[in-house]
Amino acid sequence: MSLLSSSFSRRAALALGMAAAAGLAPQFAAAQQFPTKAVRIITPFPVGGGPDGVARIVAEKLGRIWNQPVVVENRPGGNGFIAIDAFKRGAKDGHDLIVLDNVHLAAYPSLFKKLPYDAAKDFDTLLPLFKTHFFFTVGTGSKYKTVGDIVADAKARPGKLNYGSWSVGNPVHLGSELFESATGTQMEHVIFKETTQLYTSVATGDIDFALGSAATAGPLYRAGKLRLLAFAGPQRSAEFPDVPTVAEAGGPKDFTVTGWNAIAVPPGLPAAVTDKIKRDIEQALTGADVAEKFKTFGYEQFPTTRPQFAQFVKDESQRFGDVIKKANVSLD
Repeated sequence: MSLLSSSFSRRAALALGMAAAAGLAPQFAAAQQFPTKAVRIITPFPVGGGPDGVARIVAEKLGRIWNQPVVVENRPGGNGFIAIDAFKRGAKDGHDLIVLDNVHLAAYPSLFKKLPYDAAKDFDTLLPLFKTHFFFTVGTGSKYKTVGDIVADAKARPGKLNYGSWSVGNPVHLGSELFESATGTQMEHVIFKETTQLYTSVATGDIDFALGSAATAGPLYRAGKLRLLAFAGPQRSAEFPDVPTVAEAGGPKDFTVTGWNAIAVPPGLPAAVTDKIKRDIEQALTGADVAEKFKTFGYEQFPTTRPQFAQFVKDESQRFGDVIKKANVSLD
């Protein structure tokens, strides 16, 4: 036996002894053995996008850590309900995980009177994979030079300005509704079938502005077709340091629009198992490959404890719920 394996065995024996003394030996044993077979990460996102890329990096690294296959299963469509249904019908022992975003966990409970899942009971949300903030984007020929210009024009011409998104209830739409609420303005929401069509219409001036991330609006920005008026984050973006915050650009103070993805497991797993999964995913989110992927898509690390993240999700749900109620938006 090598010195390394001998040292590990002694540490494991010591930990097992402590766990036994605390009455936690079965949980400890389950965590030591997990996973015992292939693990599936179900995602509602299509192949090729930023969320899919992050999930695949995590899956590859977890496969090495766990010495078991970890596969990403894409189940896009149906507002994410297809993926959620597959997860609910899947393994309840931790070998099936799911990726969810802020819409599934914080917005849909207010947008739908009846959901095919219970966000509070059907998932044990372990940790966020990443977060991203959005920019106010306009075409290069737009008359708007600052966010303050948009606010002033919207107040002068109620209901005349328009902004775009790709559906009802996505972060761009709800972020724009939050902006209307924060500025006391009224604007028109224009829905596009896909993101490329949306930001092309911003570039050509067919719509006045749209919130966009580095991943969605970035290609047209880099091509010189869009301008970034402001960054809807708590401070300037490290990747776009010349873009002011919303407050610096004449908009409301402390205005943020955040998108995030999180990993969840079935409820009721032994605490030692959920702790192991969380710890190993956190390890998988380190390294130069992850940093490069995050830089490409404008993602940020989102380190937090489980209680802190639970409170964050609760606050986001309240924030979205308030604006959804005020705007009288529904998907039923």
